[in-house]
Amino acid sequence: MPFALAGAPPPGFSDAPPPQPPFTDYRYEIPGSVRRIRALDLPAPYATPSVANPPRIVARPADVLPKVPPGFRVGLYVAGLDTPRVIRIAPNGDIFVAETGVGRIRVYRGIGSDGKPDISAVFATRLHRPYGIAFYPQGGDPRWVYVADTRGVRRYAYRNGDLGSRGSPEQLITLASDQDHWTRDIAFSRDGRTLFLAVGSASNDDDADSSPAEHNRANILAYAPDGGQARIYASGIRNPSGIAVDPADGRLWCSVNERDGLGDDLVPDYVTSVQESGFYGWPWWYIGGHQDPRHAGKHPELRDKVITPDVLIQPHSASLQLAFYEAAQFPAEYRGDLFATEHGSWNRSVRAGYEVVRIARHGTPGAPGEYQDFMTGFVLPGGQVWGRPAGIAVAADGSLLVSDDASGTIWRVDYP
Repeated sequence: MPFALAGAPPPGFSDAPPPQPPFTDYRYEIPGSVRRIRALDLPAPYATPSVANPPRIVARPADVLPKVPPGFRVGLYVAGLDTPRVIRIAPNGDIFVAETGVGRIRVYRGIGSDGKPDISAVFATRLHRPYGIAFYPQGGDPRWVYVADTRGVRRYAYRNGDLGSRGSPEQLITLASDQDHWTRDIAFSRDGRTLFLAVGSASNDDDADSSPAEHNRANILAYAPDGGQARIYASGIRNPSGIAVDPADGRLWCSVNERDGLGDDLVPDYVTSVQESGFYGWPWWYIGGHQDPRHAGKHPELRDKVITPDVLIQPHSASLQLAFYEAAQFPAEYRGDLFATEHGSWNRSVRAGYEVVRIARHGTPGAPGEYQDFMTGFVLPGGQVWGRPAGIAVAADGSLLVSDDASGTIWRVDYP
């Protein structure tokens, strides 16, 4: 089905009919609201037209800040960045940021009394859309900083407190193509023996059987720390933009952009634990045994093998990064929970996403399926977008850092 172009939001855009639960849109995203989408809630494909409605980015009005639940506070940590994406915290507390737009890794140190960094430095340059960052070996004394960009994974010699790289990087893994879905996230297993690398699909719905561009795409790959022993860890994951390892039990989790083109409320994005050798459906199936009509009749033998993800997020939200909250600054019930950034829709008649969500786990190792709106307000009432959450990390003091690649900022959420 062809896309219908929405163009500029029509007059009265904010007065569009309300969404039908469990689906929602930006007008109803309120910090603390609990949401749950189940596989049985999904509509039929093409129940609504597929609409191209990309965000219209505007400057943030001076009197507008992101909204958070009562008791929390939002402050501007740093501004003036060029497409800040992934944030990672070094063992010594330094804040590493992938400044994707200009191909560099920046480092910030400290949080002053004014809420701003004490020191800013450039750690590495000449990267091609840098994204994933990881420290190795794990623990308090890493010797390397690993960086993933569209061309592969390299590592820089590192000692605690380094604000710049030590010499030239060592290329460990080479990737052939950055066609479409260019984000490349990385994480180490808890025992340090495995390097996970997330590689999104090269398309929306190309048949992976016949498209050479999809070779080793839509997968989470696994390697030895030196880049050898390559294998597929999990497959059928359309675009795993964020991966993280649960520090409590070592399980791998990912945040996924699902496919577009099937209507406003298909297909839900998701956050899920990842099963080794698991298959998540793309491109033939989605969210369990739902077949993509563009691949009708293909691979019936895979239907019962498709794993249904743990937490379904609003369709087209563009779920990017995730972080486990293991600090003590937030209320005790937040301990062990997940936060995920929702970059925001382009394939929906009324915008959805453009927020940070909390996945409460209630002290369990899994996720019961619901999530909460946590940080909202990046869309103005008329539908104009001033911010798009991208990266997320827990700072050494327990505050939450969120990069916004539309306004070139990093926001800090604390609980004073």
